[in-house]
Amino acid sequence: MNRSEPVRWSLLICVAVSALSSLSGCGLAGTAASTATNGVGEAEQARQALQTEAEVKQKLQAAQDADAARRAQAEKDSQ
Repeated sequence: MNRSEPVRWSLLICVAVSALSSLSGCGLAGTAASTATNGVGEAEQARQALQTEAEVKQKLQAAQDADAARRAQAEKDSQ
């Protein structure tokens, strides 16, 4: 190990810490947290959309069944 190697590592660590500090200071950490929160919000919206879709399909099927029953009764009454 030569004498300049510890100095090189110290300099590298200082540069890394400085870079990370400046990134957190400019809001990068807040951006990451915001992105994570938006992801959770979007997942919740997707879940609600699927639930709404299922409810609409169920109501549509119920309306179709009721219409079919009315038509069958009307045909039976006409005979």
